[in-house]
Amino acid sequence: MAADPRSHERRALLLSLAVTGALGSAALVWGIISGSSVILFDGLYMLAGIVLVAVSLVAARTAETRPTPDYPFGRHGATPLAVCLQGAALLATLVYGASDAVAVIVNGGSDASAGSVVAYGIVSAALSLVVMIFLRGPARLSQLAQAELVSWRAGALLSLMVAVGGVVAVIMRRSEAESAAAYVDPVLVLIASAAIAPMATSLLRQGLRELMEAAPPAELRANIEAAAAAAAAEYELPDPIVRATRLGRRLYVEVDFLVQPGDWRVEDEDRVRRFVVDRLESSDYQLWATVELSTDPTLIED
Repeated sequence: MAADPRSHERRALLLSLAVTGALGSAALVWGIISGSSVILFDGLYMLAGIVLVAVSLVAARTAETRPTPDYPFGRHGATPLAVCLQGAALLATLVYGASDAVAVIVNGGSDASAGSVVAYGIVSAALSLVVMIFLRGPARLSQLAQAELVSWRAGALLSLMVAVGGVVAVIMRRSEAESAAAYVDPVLVLIASAAIAPMATSLLRQGLRELMEAAPPAELRANIEAAAAAAAAEYELPDPIVRATRLGRRLYVEVDFLVQPGDWRVEDEDRVRRFVVDRLESSDYQLWATVELSTDPTLIED
């Protein structure tokens, strides 16, 4: 029996929540003691992530609820909405970090302990990579786990840049470039913000596309079109009109065929629908399929 993707999703989110809380709290303390703005920035990024993981957990539970009279199609929109919040919050954190870095540069730089910065960067990057490895499997089936994977990937990149910057600062101070070394820490924040911004933008774009009922990813769209084409060949039907969109784990598919009057019965339409549904049903998605044979082109065309 195939594993339930929802249980994998829940475990992945709970792990992310636990590690985010522990690492974020440690980063804040570490940043205050070392005087490093980039470590403080990373800590704030992590602690902001706690709220986002909690939102993802609520979204996952909401998306699983059964349809009601008020929500006859269910609440699968909670998933892309949570992804949008992930992207928007990540962008807001980057703007805050970049603004703080500019202020530090204007005020003459930072006197952060370079050795402490290097140690933190290595520890944080190692933990981020471990979490990324764990999330890689669930992320194939869950958009919420995928959003967490993107966030941890951004965190790993930030931590690696922290470590590299700390090494650079150590070298500069040993070569009597103390004044220039003071600017390494805030410059790192600016570089990290620029590097992570595309990831945050991608999350926001992905969530907005789903909420606006955009077409599903190319591979999924190709599978749907192949199933519709196979039905047309099997029952000698004309080329189908195919529409599809994905909302969280719900996959909406509409396949329409324009046929001649008097040639088809309701049970024939049922057989075509069953043919398409059997080829698209999967444990990965909850399929909502509509297959229609119509003699009126105005009912099925845009």
